[in-house]
Amino acid sequence: MDTELQVIKSYVDDEAANSSNERINGGNGEVMPVAAEGQRNVGNTNSARENGSVCRVKKELNEVLFWKVKLWMIIILLFVLIAVVIVISLAVCSAIHEDVDDKFDPSLFKIPHYFNGSFQLPNQVFQEELLNLHSNTSQTLAADLQNKMADLYRSSPALGRYFTKAEILAFRNGSVIADYKLTFLLPEEQQDQLRNFTLSREMVYNVFRQFLYDQEPDESAESGPMYIDPVSLKMFSAQ
Repeated sequence: MDTELQVIKSYVDDEAANSSNERINGGNGEVMPVAAEGQRNVGNTNSARENGSVCRVKKELNEVLFWKVKLWMIIILLFVLIAVVIVISLAVCSAIHEDVDDKFDPSLFKIPHYFNGSFQLPNQVFQEELLNLHSNTSQTLAADLQNKMADLYRSSPALGRYFTKAEILAFRNGSVIADYKLTFLLPEEQQDQLRNFTLSREMVYNVFRQFLYDQEPDESAESGPMYIDPVSLKMFSAQ
């Protein structure tokens, strides 16, 4: 008798343990573990929280701040304004900056300022025709040299606006030595300052000499007929 009671008690305890870990699904009779049921409940809770957050954000965005203006309208307007400010800033930064010094009236440049000098063309062979500036040989060589000097001074940021012309006055023997004259025009108001600094003999001379040292390879002493020896350059102010 005692043995039967122990068996019955053991069976009841096992059933109680099983019922604590399992739950009968009355819909289809399937057994669903309690742990799985808990996970589904947690997932449903998270989904509910997410949906609640989304609804709250939507509600806040649709909140009317004043008149009929809603919060989302204000946010979009701010983004648009930021984009406009960025575009305008980029346009201003990329705009070509006009240097005030580049704006000048050439008609105000009336006071002449001259420089005379000479240089040597070591690759030229002296001919008697070069003594006559009206000969074809002399005129051709003079035109080439004048263009060369005009190009170098017109391309100078400091001297270009004042430069007027370059002239070859004569050719002499010594390989070939060319005598030249440079003409600059100064504005009357600033002529004294320009003579002492921008258009001083040192400035004009150094621009010419640097150009000669930077001559292209095809104008080198070994091959170029228009090569000017930098060491031979002489210059003095005519005024």
